[in-house]
Amino acid sequence: MKGRKPREVIQFIVDTQGFEWIVFEEFLAEYTEVLSRSKLKLTDEIKEEWFEIINTVTAIIDVDVEIDFPKGQKDAKFIACALASKANFLITGDRDFTEAQTSMDTTIISVSLFKKLVCDLRE
Repeated sequence: MKGRKPREVIQFIVDTQGFEWIVFEEFLAEYTEVLSRSKLKLTDEIKEEWFEIINTVTAIIDVDVEIDFPKGQKDAKFIACALASKANFLITGDRDFTEAQTSMDTTIISVSLFKKLVCDLRE
């Protein structure tokens, strides 16, 4: 979450018609937990900015899809959300998700690659 790329990608999603940041309620708690990890070394100010962005721009959906994902049920909820929303992209830095790519139409992509292939090409 450090650096400009995540912020630029989220700003692109917010500003570009046809793009939405889809989540379900449980994601919000996980985002808060991840942003609060000391290894990220985020200042309180930066964390608060992210919390504000997340609470303002996300579209919350109900997920009624259950997924069995060998890498872990904690990650399965992200795949379920992508499937339930028929998402075009699942943007993540977690390499555990690459295994799921073969079983879904959603493109699993890193922040930097999404920025390069989608955001930068639309400018």
